[in-house]
Amino acid sequence: MTEHDEHPTAQREQAPGEAGGNQPRQAAGGHPRQPVQDNGAKVSTDVTPAGPAEAAIPELVIISGMSGAGRSTAAKCLEDLGWFVVDNLPPALIPTMVELGARSQGNVARIAVVVDVRGRRFFDNLRESLADLEAKHVTRRIVFLESSDDALVRRFESVRRPHPLQGDGRIVDGIAAERELLRELRGDADLVIDTSSLNVHELRAKMDAQFAGEEEPELRATVMSFGFKYGLPVDADLVADMRFLPNPHWVPELRPYTGLNDEVAAYVFNQPGAKEFLDRYAELLRLVAAGYRREGKRYVTIAIGCTGGKHRSVAMSEKLAARLVAEGVETVVVHRDMGRE
Repeated sequence: MTEHDEHPTAQREQAPGEAGGNQPRQAAGGHPRQPVQDNGAKVSTDVTPAGPAEAAIPELVIISGMSGAGRSTAAKCLEDLGWFVVDNLPPALIPTMVELGARSQGNVARIAVVVDVRGRRFFDNLRESLADLEAKHVTRRIVFLESSDDALVRRFESVRRPHPLQGDGRIVDGIAAERELLRELRGDADLVIDTSSLNVHELRAKMDAQFAGEEEPELRATVMSFGFKYGLPVDADLVADMRFLPNPHWVPELRPYTGLNDEVAAYVFNQPGAKEFLDRYAELLRLVAAGYRREGKRYVTIAIGCTGGKHRSVAMSEKLAARLVAEGVETVVVHRDMGRE
C-alpha cells in the first residue's frame, strides 16, 4: 500500500472509558477467523456459522508430564494457536468438557486439557475417561512433557517453590514420586517432549511444529494512540512519539476535530517528516514482526503518542494500522485518550 492509503482499514475500538468502548484486545480462543468488513476491518463480533444438525466432536489434546517440565508453556502455545485450554481439569470431567464443546455449534472445535498431580486424587479416573473417549470416537492425543531430575531440581530451586509431591522430604523425593505416578501415562503418550535442554522459545517451536500445521503462527497487533500528558500505556511493547510534528491544536479551524478527520490527517501528513516516518516505521515493524513470530510472540501493542492523544497520534495510528493490515497482520486500533479533554 502507498502512503496515501485511506486510513480506516483496521478495526477501530474506543478506549474502555468511552461510550460503547470495547476491550482493546480479543482473547485467544477457538473461534473461527473473523470476517472482514467492506473497508478491510476485522470485526469483533463472533459469528456462528450454520452447520449440520449433528454435533461435531471437538479434537482433544491432553497435556501432562512432570511438574516443572513446561506444561504451562505448552498449554499457552496451544491457546495462542486457537485451542480452548483448561488447566488442571479433573480427569473425570474430560468427557463432559468434550460433550460441551460438541454442543457449541463449532465454536469450540479444539480442546486442550492440562492434567497434573495437583489433581492426584482424581488421577485414577483418567484411565476410565480415556476409555470413555475412545468409545465415543473422540480424536485425542496425549502430550507428555519430560525432563531430567537435574533440570527439574534446578528449576524448582530457581523459583524457590516446593515440588507438589515432596511433602516433608526433598525435591528429588517429590520428583521420584511423580515419575512413578505418571509412568503408565507416559507409556500411553502420543508425543513425548524432553525439555531438559530446551528454553521456553524452543519448546514453543516444537509445539508449533506439531500443532500449527503449515500455517505460520499469526501475529495480532494493537495500535494505540495516546496522550503523553495522561501517561504511557503500561502494556505498550513499542512506543513512538509524534510530538516532532506541528500540533493541529494550534490551528483554530482544526482544533475541534480529531485525527480521524480528513483535514486533520492531511495537515499532519503534509508536515515534513510525517510520511517518511510512516514509511520507515512500517519497515521497522515488518522486521520486528518477523522476529516476534520466530520467538513465538503472538501479540504486540504499538503505542503512538502525542501531547493529548487527539490529533497527530490518532492520524498516524490509523495510517500505520492500514500498513499492518496490508502486511497480513490482524490489527486492532484503539484511541485511548481521544475525547478525554
